[in-house]
Amino acid sequence: MAMTVHLDIVSAESEIFSGLVETVQLTGVEGELGIMPGHAPLLTRLIPGTIRFVKQGGKEEVFYVSGGMLEVQPNCVTVLADTVVRADDIDAAEAEEAKRRAAAALHNQESNFDYSAVAAELAEATARIRALQKMRK
Repeated sequence: MAMTVHLDIVSAESEIFSGLVETVQLTGVEGELGIMPGHAPLLTRLIPGTIRFVKQGGKEEVFYVSGGMLEVQPNCVTVLADTVVRADDIDAAEAEEAKRRAAAALHNQESNFDYSAVAAELAEATARIRALQKMRK
């Protein structure tokens, strides 16, 4: 039996997942992270992207996270997320439309244009689409 670590994924609304996993992959502010049992302690911010983990027994799950915090301890990994959506539940058409709207807003800048808000919206839409693509592979 493979070594495991306990993973908790919690959003503002509820606990999303709690259980033993073999590996966790996600995106922090410094780039992609791979967490395995016995990983060194770590605390970092998360950016919009996917959380991919392999549960005890080998079943893989993929979630989209809009941002948050990651805490890694030797026997426990905790994800405190702003928003978490199971990749299966992402509406592809809605994500594509959000990406199109954000790209159009960047192209047609108006006088009251908030670049950071539009860039964040574009990053979130792109991350949702990537979560769908990873789940489908």
